[in-house]
Parts: sequence; C-alpha cells; structure tokens
Amino acid sequence: MTHRYLNFIGIIIGSLLLNFSINVSAMPISQQSLIQQTAADIVKRSLTPSDFGNVNITAATLDSRLQFSTCSSPLVATIPGKQNLSGNVTVLVRCNSENWQLYVPVNVQQTLPQVIATTHLGRGALLSHANVKIAMVESRFQRGVSFNDPQQLIGSKVKRTIKVGDVIQANDICLVCRNDSILIRAGQTGLAIVTTGKALSDGAIGDEIRVQNSKSKRIIDGVITAVGEVSVKY
Repeated sequence: MTHRYLNFIGIIIGSLLLNFSINVSAMPISQQSLIQQTAADIVKRSLTPSDFGNVNITAATLDSRLQFSTCSSPLVATIPGKQNLSGNVTVLVRCNSENWQLYVPVNVQQTLPQVIATTHLGRGALLSHANVKIAMVESRFQRGVSFNDPQQLIGSKVKRTIKVGDVIQANDICLVCRNDSILIRAGQTGLAIVTTGKALSDGAIGDEIRVQNSKSKRIIDGVITAVGEVSVKY
C-alpha cells in the first residue's frame, strides 16, 4: 500500500515539474531576442556618434521564466528618466497590443583613444614618445580634458605625479610652466626679435599667458607656440 502511495505521489510531482518546465519555456526565444534588440536599438539611436572610438551595446539576457504573449504590434522602447548613456542603462520595452511591459538592463561601453603614461612620471618629468602611448579607454572613467594624439603634449612638463596607465589630462601638464625660463619671440613673419623671459603662469599650446622680459622687466601677454616659447605681437 505504501509503495503504491509513493508511486502515486511521484506521478503527481512529475506532472507538476513537467507543467513548470512547459511554463518556463513558454516565452519564445525569438520574442526574447526581439525585446533585447529593441532595447539595444533605442540606446544606439540615442547616443551621439563619436568621430573616433568604439561603442559596444549589449542588452542583458532575459530570465527565461518570464512569460509574455507574442506581441502583435511593434514593440515600443523608451529610456525613462534622465540617464547617462554609459555604463548600465535601463530601457522600458512595451507591447501596447498585448498590454505588457518590461524593464531591460543595457550595458553601454564606449572606448576612446587616449594618451596614457607608460611609466611612473614624477613632477618635473618631460613627456616624450618613450613614456606615453595611445590606449583605448572607457569614456565614462574620463574626467577633464585629455588628449588623443601624443604629438599634442610631447615636450610638456609634468606638474603632478602620473601613475603608469593613467590618462594624461591637461591639468597634469604644462607646455610652459610658471617660473620657467622661456624664449619670447616678438614681431611679424619675416622679422622677429628673440629675447628671454620668465613665465608667470602655466599654459598649453595656444594659451595666452603673462610673461616677464628678462632685460626690461616689462610684463606682457604672449601666446604659447611651442615648448618653452611664447610669441607676442608689437
């Protein structure tokens, strides 16, 4: 009697498990793929394309136990709230005809070419092709002004310690640094007077800084044109 009872219980449990298995697979794979693609597409369309760099957009794999009827109308996707379109983004996917909706996590990884340090750089170190290189860096980790061409900062002096692998930012370096001895070029094309001076502030190419003429002690404004060089007009 006990053996027959246990067999009966086993049949009931087996039936329940079979029914659960059918329900788990009730959501078609094609429907999952469509939801994921819809979520990824809205993020891709919302991103401002970059002139350089790479973007990888991946919608999260959906829980196969979720049950949604096949949508007879086009899926509608929106990005709720004011989200930063980097890292993890939440997308709302709706089916208006079948009256269901689902929040889908989408991962956005945007990498950009950036100049990084290949060695430890202490204060006062000069940047050269030997201690910098280009690397693809995820944009969401970037702060401040950075560079995508080593030539933009070769010859610059380091103002603060830069660790190996750090992205070199504009406030880390100066092409002309305060109190540096500099060349002052004054005049127009074809006729220029060159003298020496002292920089009274930091700057990069194209920046206008205050400099002091070593001979006259006069303080004037000049534009940085090269490493240790400022041009002024008269």
